[in-house]
Amino acid sequence: MADVFEEEAEPTVSIQEYLKGVEEQELEADLVLGGDEGKECTYTNGYMKRQAIFSCLTCTPDGNAGVCTACSLSCHDGHEIVELWTKRNFRCDCGNSKFGEFFCKLLPNKDIENAENSYNHNFKGSYCTCKRPYPDPDVEEQVEMIQCCICEDWFHEEHLGLESSDEIPRDEEGEPLYEDFICGACSMVCSFLTLYPKTIWAAVRKHDATVNTIKEKDVLEDAPSACGSSGKLENDISSLGPPQVDHAITDATSETVSGGNGLVLGENSEKTMGSNQCMKNASPSVTCVLGVDLLVALPVFPERRKPMFLSKSWRDILCKCEKCLDFYTQKHISFLLDKEDSIVEYEKIAKQKREEKMQQQEGVELNFLNKLGHVEKMEILSGIADMKNELHTFLESFDSSKPITSEDVHQVFENLAKKRRRVE
Repeated sequence: MADVFEEEAEPTVSIQEYLKGVEEQELEADLVLGGDEGKECTYTNGYMKRQAIFSCLTCTPDGNAGVCTACSLSCHDGHEIVELWTKRNFRCDCGNSKFGEFFCKLLPNKDIENAENSYNHNFKGSYCTCKRPYPDPDVEEQVEMIQCCICEDWFHEEHLGLESSDEIPRDEEGEPLYEDFICGACSMVCSFLTLYPKTIWAAVRKHDATVNTIKEKDVLEDAPSACGSSGKLENDISSLGPPQVDHAITDATSETVSGGNGLVLGENSEKTMGSNQCMKNASPSVTCVLGVDLLVALPVFPERRKPMFLSKSWRDILCKCEKCLDFYTQKHISFLLDKEDSIVEYEKIAKQKREEKMQQQEGVELNFLNKLGHVEKMEILSGIADMKNELHTFLESFDSSKPITSEDVHQVFENLAKKRRRVE
């Protein structure tokens, strides 16, 4: 009688697929680490605009400290580590007073504490409003989360406060159409964004597979320059606000909002950012492109706050007049004007570092080859050619439906050794 249950076939993968997978994993790691090879502690770089940070629950179970890539590898090898992806304006804590008698192996002499560092519940290994860990041991299939560009916490889609996941801007293949996401809690401090043209919001794909008329081209071409004239922008004020944010825009002629949840920009401020520039070698704009009255009375959010999904290059549209710069400072969101703060720019720099590293490796290989004599060069090139030919022969005769075993690999090298012995 035949067995009822058949043995499951072992998963197979071709060499090409394996190499492609390795390359993709290396690229993903480089993008997360920002091109940091993890050889030196970043403490001497001060509060870096953005870097990969890790939390060691073995040394700091309270989740009140973070360490750089190098320290996570050298000082906390074998410890319970929480990967936090990236954090802004952070300085490595490894070995300071929060670690007790534990000292950093790479840079033992550090300040007692990094007062400007900011921590949240992610450092304890919990995320989202549900405060669950990631990966979640109680869930079979892990669900990807979205990071808020303001508080930098991570959220599950079902906990964003949306009526449906269809409200999240995606293309037909499910890839995100938004560049940045702002969670419901942080949407309060960012309510001023509803005063900008609708092109600042990422388009939402409807149920019938039709797409909102707001496209990436429209965002770049129709959006007014933050440094230009305010005429067009002021004429469009009545139609501002993202379609997914449920609130009413306060009338521009209304009086200053006091109390409640309204955001108010006073005429005077203790801190200013007058040194910030609208363009390189140019002074900040004198005239606000939004209109001064609009900054005095900002939109009031209802009790139910919805997240925001911002389109490509939305930060470039932000007004950079003196009053707006002062407003960003008061609300502690000046980092939005820093181009290097965005994840897009962070990954762009990481890719550049990766390309430079690969070019350097190729250069080292060429220099090594150039230093060799003619005979040594020919032997190496001949060996490489033999290896390629043997692999090519192996792949042509190998059944691609079967997995490659260690015996197969040993056989390839044994064949090369036999050819080498015949030549000698």
